[in-house]
Amino acid sequence: MIDLINVCFSYDNKTDALKDVNLRVDNGEFAFIVGSSGAGKSSIIKLLLRENLATSGTVIVNGYNLGKLKQRQIPKFRRSIGVVFQDFRLIPDMTVYDNVAFSLRVTDASNKTIRQQVPYVLELMELQDLARKYPQEISGGEQQRVALARALVNDPPLIIADEPTGNIDPEFSYEIVEMLQAINRCGTTIVMVTHEHEMVKYFGGRTINIEDGEVVFDGIIGGAHESE
Repeated sequence: MIDLINVCFSYDNKTDALKDVNLRVDNGEFAFIVGSSGAGKSSIIKLLLRENLATSGTVIVNGYNLGKLKQRQIPKFRRSIGVVFQDFRLIPDMTVYDNVAFSLRVTDASNKTIRQQVPYVLELMELQDLARKYPQEISGGEQQRVALARALVNDPPLIIADEPTGNIDPEFSYEIVEMLQAINRCGTTIVMVTHEHEMVKYFGGRTINIEDGEVVFDGIIGGAHESE
């Protein structure tokens, strides 16, 4: 669950990035956060990941009050979130299998758990035939599916996808969102940040529009694909 209560955030140069934001995403929801470049989307992501602290207000994620989180608690908190980045952030000298397994190894998961979880998630993302490939040997769409598998392998209650379709061909973009929706149907909360308004209009659902650091729309929109 995500709860932002009267949240303001200003950068060191006193630029107001977020202004009195109130926003709640319940467990099991799928929510798009949309807005143009500079609207405040990245500021929200950094607050949710506890990379920045709110200037004022309260940020609660997965039961953690991030303003009161002790430094030693941050790694445990971040393990409760899967993150998918626009630029994939795969380790180039690791295979697809090892990139996904790495997320488990850093949490000291047992070898048995790794042997069970990694093949399962690779198959779920239709990557089992690419397990021994390296990132540079596969397409951008496939790399993003690896990044999604890596975010999913720890079975986090929340996945944050930050512009996950920004660096892949358009034909793969819709596939990535469909995979996120499938993960959501299994109970995982999904927050997808994007500037691609047409894609959001196609899929529909909970849509939160940010402009100039403020929430200007928060509601359910009907997807174009529902009428196809």
